[in-house]
Amino acid sequence: MANFFDTVIGVLKQDERFFSTEGELLRNAVYEASMKMDSALLKLLYNNEVTRERFFTDVEGISVFDKVGFGWVINNREFLPDSYTRYKNKIGLVNGNGDYISTSNDVELVFPYKDCVLEGGQTKEDQRRSEIFYNEALAPDEVDRLLYPKVLTNAKRYTADGVQEKNTHFESNDNLIIKGNNLLSLSCLLSKYEGKIKCVYIDPPYNTGDDDFNYNDNFNHSSWLTFMRNRLFLAKRLLREDGAIFVQVDHHELGYLNILMDEIFGIDNKVQVISVKTASPAGFKTVNPGPIDVTEYILFYTKCKPKFKFKKAYVPVGYNKNYNLVVTKAESASDWTFEPIKQAVIREAGFESEKEAKQKYGKAWNVIVANLIEQYAYNNADNVVSIRDPHKPTDALKRLMQESKKVDEVLEYKREDGSSGYIYKGGALAFYSNKLQMVDGCMTVTELLSDFWNHISWAGIANEGGVKLKNGKKPEKLIKQIFEIATEVGDIVLDYHLGCGTTCAVAHKMGLQYIGCEQLDYGQNDSVVRLNNVISGDSTGISAAVNWRGGGSFVCCELAKLNQKYVDDIQAASTDAEIVTIWQDMLKTGFISCKVNPKDIDLDDADFTELPLSDKKRFLMEMLDKNQLYVNYCDMEDETFAISEEDKAFTKSFYGEA
Repeated sequence: MANFFDTVIGVLKQDERFFSTEGELLRNAVYEASMKMDSALLKLLYNNEVTRERFFTDVEGISVFDKVGFGWVINNREFLPDSYTRYKNKIGLVNGNGDYISTSNDVELVFPYKDCVLEGGQTKEDQRRSEIFYNEALAPDEVDRLLYPKVLTNAKRYTADGVQEKNTHFESNDNLIIKGNNLLSLSCLLSKYEGKIKCVYIDPPYNTGDDDFNYNDNFNHSSWLTFMRNRLFLAKRLLREDGAIFVQVDHHELGYLNILMDEIFGIDNKVQVISVKTASPAGFKTVNPGPIDVTEYILFYTKCKPKFKFKKAYVPVGYNKNYNLVVTKAESASDWTFEPIKQAVIREAGFESEKEAKQKYGKAWNVIVANLIEQYAYNNADNVVSIRDPHKPTDALKRLMQESKKVDEVLEYKREDGSSGYIYKGGALAFYSNKLQMVDGCMTVTELLSDFWNHISWAGIANEGGVKLKNGKKPEKLIKQIFEIATEVGDIVLDYHLGCGTTCAVAHKMGLQYIGCEQLDYGQNDSVVRLNNVISGDSTGISAAVNWRGGGSFVCCELAKLNQKYVDDIQAASTDAEIVTIWQDMLKTGFISCKVNPKDIDLDDADFTELPLSDKKRFLMEMLDKNQLYVNYCDMEDETFAISEEDKAFTKSFYGEA
């Protein structure tokens, strides 16, 4: 059968209409041409002996084309220029009804697999990595079983006094790191934390060309979005009614993700799309065609917008030249006098005129006077003013503004809150003192936080926290800014794409309770290493701003692995021989999918041996029973799984059954 399909494909390759520029068969184009009895297609099929015999019938000397039969072949699941698919269909995969997948018309993708079959990492640490995503078709009841709470193992408590091994107890206010598949980790959190998380921040895979979903282009976006959707639904359940979620991405999936989050959280709960300046248009970026990419985006949603209390935030800015007048105040506002700030600065510097200052300092004077003006404005903020149009003036205020144009004095009026406002020369007086706010313990000239964040430096963040993560790391100051507008001390925050642990490190320093989920082990750059550094008094990042001196604790545990052990081995495999060894081990101690008869699988089959290593790894991944990746909590007492008494005690404590 395979040879016949190869023959058909060879015939179709003679017509460029039926293949993409990447060499992929355009089945819809072929099918439509056959239904329209396209003369060029019929000629190709008729001129080949094999296809002529299969699709043409002689009726009294006239060759009649069997377009129904040809259409069936084109739509057959085995008719793919893909040796992997043909081999997989050979082994007798069945659906939930016991029907062979190769002949079934009702098999659909209902659950995509991602992290448990992730090769390389969930972060942007290495932009040239090979990151492979596999999808698994699971029925809804299988998904339910997959998401059962799991056994937690290898629990350790980290404190300033050292590490407590074999920790058996979990407190409700403990900080927590879970190692394992983040979807399954989120499902484990539901029983304890549903409706209790105040803020979620995630920095997921961006689905760039480097975050390689191993599918054709039109499946790329849907695979990534389904991956995101499954996790976002759980994140929403974990959020408090007054909670918020922040998702950081770049431009590749911004539009799609925006629509997805509208669906999940509701368009009425969308707060903002924040643009974050991440770099300057310099260096290697300048060689890229088109506008230089220096921006990422943070989608900001609440669970219930009316219940969310947005905290005003201020960002440091330089001197605003619009504040160019100095007022000398008298008891009555009508007696106030004004002079240009530059004139006041020249006089304070001991000069009778600017000409005299320039004679002394030459060209340097322009720099000197700019610095002097900025310092003067800060020191005399109560008397430095700007004349501007008031925000949404009332009719009465508009009349007062018109009146002020006719007189050379300040007109005073009362605002709704009882405070005094001042009108001069047709505009409202704005005092520089209103721009001074306490930021990180210092009185600073500020402006209100906007939806464009260019005040956070990304330079020098490589060594923050004593760990390194090339290209994937976020500044501690960025996470601090998010927490300042969305949380209070003691709130619980969550990051289920934890990476090297920036979110939890910031939360720890700010007095927030945190939960982090991460599957990968980053060695010396792992989140656990970073949080240990925080406990020891890490001085990088936001430490100075929040006066961090060390202390606190956190608990780290893992999902108890079953088939996940083989997932890890498959991911790490680099040779065909390793694939064979892994399969042999899977047969001995692994849990093989009930849809597969292991006796039907022959790794020596030519169709399998000719597959590239990536497809062989993909095949072994599909043979695993995904409901047995980790040990379910309900199976904890089963001796088969050999769960230790310490792990049992901790797991029971976590789920509140100790």
